[in-house]
Amino acid sequence: MQVRTLLAGSAMLAFLAGCAAPAVDDRADMAMDDAVAYQGTLPCRNCAGIDLMVNLRGSEQASLEERTFDLRASYREHPQDPPDEEYAGNWEVLSGTAVDPDATVYELTPDGEGQIYYFLRIDDQTLELIDPQRRRFQNNEALQLQRM
Repeated sequence: MQVRTLLAGSAMLAFLAGCAAPAVDDRADMAMDDAVAYQGTLPCRNCAGIDLMVNLRGSEQASLEERTFDLRASYREHPQDPPDEEYAGNWEVLSGTAVDPDATVYELTPDGEGQIYYFLRIDDQTLELIDPQRRRFQNNEALQLQRM
């Protein structure tokens, strides 16, 4: 009889704990129906800047196949006038950086050829380009993209 009472009490406690859970901030976990877009201008040695536009689709909890991205890089006033670079692929959520084990990093891996990009999630509105070892660059503020 005590075991039955204990199980019933545990089930009720679990049910009530679920009801008391705080509301989920959809922006914080990037849950979305459409793409979340980020844009910014990165420094460039040979040009006036690299305009970067990133669209992320899917939530952090979604399967890898549901987490897709497209990225466009346009070079401003480059002497060779290269065409825009466009990539598409999947993104993953990585935990931690070299100095912050709790940081959230997005790894964007293009289909086929192309560079893998790593972005540190600064806050709901800001992503920052970081290196493959998940370290921030010295000019980190110049490498930030803002949510549109």
